[in-house]
Amino acid sequence: MDRSTSSPSTRRVLVLGGTAEARALAAILAAQPATTVVSSLAGRVADPRLPVGEVRIGGFGGPAGLARWLTDHHVDAVVDATHPYAARMRVAGVEAAATARVPHLRLERPGWTAQPGDRWHRVPDMAAAVRDLPALGTRALLTTGRQSLGMFLPVTGVWFLARVVDAPDGPLPAHVRLLRSRGPYTVDGELALIRDHRIDVLVTKDSGGALTEAKLVAARRLGLPVLMVDRPAPPDLPAVVHTAEEAARWVDGLPPGQPG
Repeated sequence: MDRSTSSPSTRRVLVLGGTAEARALAAILAAQPATTVVSSLAGRVADPRLPVGEVRIGGFGGPAGLARWLTDHHVDAVVDATHPYAARMRVAGVEAAATARVPHLRLERPGWTAQPGDRWHRVPDMAAAVRDLPALGTRALLTTGRQSLGMFLPVTGVWFLARVVDAPDGPLPAHVRLLRSRGPYTVDGELALIRDHRIDVLVTKDSGGALTEAKLVAARRLGLPVLMVDRPAPPDLPAVVHTAEEAARWVDGLPPGQPG
């Protein structure tokens, strides 16, 4: 992007991430005449849902590469709306924005909150989930993502229904059935899935949001234990909001065309 080709008052915003919140923010910003928005996707999903506006797919080469990109493309603000478990990208975004002297905002949906009747077993990481799973059930609905499936290789005595968007590349647990699917999901659909496969434990991450919350409602209604993997500890962040509308107001409050 060359600032000389547009009005000097045009604000350029980089939105990191392919989450629902990132797409919602891109749609809001793209509708503003004085704002140019570029959404950056990691490229890990074969057929991602694309946001409105310009899209960049692929990595930057770490914090230093991202900082160079911000400077070279005259970016005025960075909004990190990556997945709550994209820990490395969160750190890279903070470091790159500081190096390039660009304002940085974290847009992250809140995690889920246990309700009456829930049987949640919180664990700090995937290793703890692997360790604790056999004590909770023998037929698991696993919704922790394709990159985590290999961690369950040592688990014995558990059958897995692993729901993923894309097929995994590496080895899989011995007793696993892959279900390629993408939300949003309904409570009735999740109840039927659990009953049809005789699921007795749900393994998931605390991703938050409404798109995949139905599985938690279904587990609550059926009295199933839920092995909930906590989010990684966040880095020190200058500013955090929880909705696309809040993020858009933050962008509106920045000086137009003025890198931080």
